[in-house]
Amino acid sequence: MSVSEASANKKIYADVKRQSLKPVDINVGDQVKPMNINLMPTIVASTAIASRDFMPVHHDKDYALKQFAPDVFLNILSSNGFVSKFLTDWAGPEAWVKKISIKLGVPAVPYQVLRFTGAVTSKKNVGNECVIEVSVQAANDSGNHATGIATITLPV
Repeated sequence: MSVSEASANKKIYADVKRQSLKPVDINVGDQVKPMNINLMPTIVASTAIASRDFMPVHHDKDYALKQFAPDVFLNILSSNGFVSKFLTDWAGPEAWVKKISIKLGVPAVPYQVLRFTGAVTSKKNVGNECVIEVSVQAANDSGNHATGIATITLPV
């Protein structure tokens, strides 16, 4: 069997048995499971284009350099999307991201690892939901790319 035939026969399934975190198991001060993204030019360009951001600084290195940027760089919508992924990968499939409020710092550029960390800063039950605030940070070798607070909910 050739490699292409093996790839065609490979089946990929979602982890449907994965459980969300239970609010009773989450406490203020808990660390969110870290997430690393190895940024490559394709990720930077494709996430910008997927969010309909056609600004050349996100896909044209020569243009970005002429704008005094170190390279093409991640757009803010992509940064927000990765923050959302960071939170839902930790909290699970029942988590709803209600708010992301981040401040951008250094550019997130290709060939650097974007490291996401966070901690639970508050937790309260409101009706049938548990509202959880998380401090978030995304950093690379140059410093903090994004810092802020995000709010998620989980069913009680």
